[in-house]
Amino acid sequence: MQINFARHKSRREPTAISDYIASRMRPIIRPLARALTIVIAILIAVCGIGFATPALAIDLPAWAYPFNPPDYKPAPDDGVLRQVPGSVVIYPLSQTRNLFFAPDWHPEDHPLMPAIVARGRMPDAYACGFCDRANGQGGPENANITGLPFDYIVQQLRDYRAGVRTTAMPQRVPQKFMIATAKSLTDQEINEAAAYFAHLKPRRNIRVIETDTVPRPVVANWTWVDHNSGAREAIGKRIVEVPEHLEDFELRDARTTFIAYVPPGSLKRGEALVTGKLPHRVAACASCHGADLRGMTIAPPIAGRSASYATRQLYEFKAGLRTGANAALMKTTLEKLDDDELLAIAAYLASQTP
Repeated sequence: MQINFARHKSRREPTAISDYIASRMRPIIRPLARALTIVIAILIAVCGIGFATPALAIDLPAWAYPFNPPDYKPAPDDGVLRQVPGSVVIYPLSQTRNLFFAPDWHPEDHPLMPAIVARGRMPDAYACGFCDRANGQGGPENANITGLPFDYIVQQLRDYRAGVRTTAMPQRVPQKFMIATAKSLTDQEINEAAAYFAHLKPRRNIRVIETDTVPRPVVANWTWVDHNSGAREAIGKRIVEVPEHLEDFELRDARTTFIAYVPPGSLKRGEALVTGKLPHRVAACASCHGADLRGMTIAPPIAGRSASYATRQLYEFKAGLRTGANAALMKTTLEKLDDDELLAIAAYLASQTP
């Protein structure tokens, strides 16, 4: 939001009461307008207030698109070498923040990473394994791409590169990095990255907990986190997905696990929707994604993926922002569902074994 104030073309003295008031109030109004802009941005980004995007036909849930606070800064590098549980690897903090390096805490968990995954390509293609982790499991801020079909990954990267696939919030840094990197990838790099991630076996890394209250979260690294303040708040109509061990998450440990707090009753309602028990609302997901929700030729696996990521995709399919193969079918499938139903579907899918 911008508020512009016209300036006088000359340095004349006020000739009317209105001119005099305007000249006196302008130095006060401008700072107040700037302050109001900042307050609104913080309320949207931090407090989870819902918002509408004018170009879209639906409202988007702010809780699924967390933004770092305007004054957010990561902790400074103190020079201490870091290590994560179960690993003998040691990195300086600066290395774990290098966009052209995928921290490989557990090299025994995966085959050798291709160069585009491990190091990217300067100056435009960031290391795929930096955002999506060395094993592809990512986090709530982006996506879990482990075990997705080769052809599906290739198509999504090409769609990003061509500008066909976008997102409701391209200003969020994780999505901005994804789009920028994809636009610079060569066909060979796309194929190498797709082959690597497609052959990795997904691991369960999310616990879904139904609850009325949640640890009061804050946003860090574009993700809700629990700073163990002891304070709790009502969950309301949202999913709060947080890393179980914040430091491991910040160090980009591929074995990081997460908790997805969801409203009571979400899993039962989600199961009914996903399994086709409410055909008047939505068709069974198994018809495209397979009986075990682990994917078929025409659709990717959706079991055990991040609830936050799943929510964003459901809303973006419904809004028509996800395009490409089968997007029209997804849009039609979701058109009757309300916010509570979309939340329930995301919660149930996250609770399933990948």
